[in-house]
Amino acid sequence: MPLVDPVTMTKPKEETETKAAKPKPCCVCLDEKAARDDCLIRNEDGETKCGDLISSYKSCMLGYGFKI
Repeated sequence: MPLVDPVTMTKPKEETETKAAKPKPCCVCLDEKAARDDCLIRNEDGETKCGDLISSYKSCMLGYGFKI
């Protein structure tokens, strides 16, 4: 059961701010993701040829708190 303030009938401010401050993973690092995906699609051995783009995407996601 989620914690709710009985007076205002809303979630505590800290919990709502945390969720609002962190974006969804689909909405960040779009340029890095597009470059990585394009490289992987165009190269048969994408994991070795696109390593720098994959690392760039992972670093960007980590910057937003997503561990992939």
